[in-house]
Amino acid sequence: MGQDVVSSGDYVLVVLDEKRKWLVKVKEGEALHTHKGVVDLGSLIGMPYGCTIRSSRGEEFFVVRPTLADFAVKAKRATQIIYPKDLGFILMNLAVGRGSRVVEAGTGSGVLTGVLASWVMPEGRVYSYEVREEFLKVAKKNLERMGVAEYVELKNKDVTEGIEEDNVDAVVLDMATPWLVVDHAYMALKAGRVMASFSPTIEQVQKTVFEMEKVGFIDVRTYECLLREIIVKEGRTRPESFMVGHTGYVTFGRKVVRAL
Repeated sequence: MGQDVVSSGDYVLVVLDEKRKWLVKVKEGEALHTHKGVVDLGSLIGMPYGCTIRSSRGEEFFVVRPTLADFAVKAKRATQIIYPKDLGFILMNLAVGRGSRVVEAGTGSGVLTGVLASWVMPEGRVYSYEVREEFLKVAKKNLERMGVAEYVELKNKDVTEGIEEDNVDAVVLDMATPWLVVDHAYMALKAGRVMASFSPTIEQVQKTVFEMEKVGFIDVRTYECLLREIIVKEGRTRPESFMVGHTGYVTFGRKVVRAL
């Protein structure tokens, strides 16, 4: 098998150590300026991923292919993003994959949008609603950076007024008033499919859950994901002292059609 090499236009992760990492676009004539010297990005073209490169000061950097988590954490932000710990959990509970059609409401910075698109591409599509045009501009840049913009339709519309798509495979809400969209989500979903809602406060969760049960969703469940890194060192392995604790609650429900 051939080597996986860096091409012009690729986004790469340049790593100095576990704390200092840069997500940059490789281009001839471009450079990454750091406190440890300048890294010539053009010289990376044709080099294998996983290689090392030295800066102008002789410091060693590693060049690796970025993961979805890297793109998420280092995205340009118009709003607070959903963290990787929640993104992965949402995906695993949606029952979507290649070829699926997904409606998202609350595009924000486009991180969740991009992760969904990477999951359903190339035949699938994400329809993402956002009322604030300035957020869509930031999201568009992040989606292009992730390489998934062509699989997303960004819609500058108020989803509380209705969802234009029907027979979709999932609906994902990341907005201040998700309970106002629950009925629209139910109507847009295929029977047996899942709606997910991400909310930072428990009051939002309560209103959303009560509305989901009212319109006919079943198996309505709410979770909070907590993730803590473990520092592994000889004789002193322990949990990291600091962690990303509460970010939000994720609620899921399945659409069913009851017999008359």
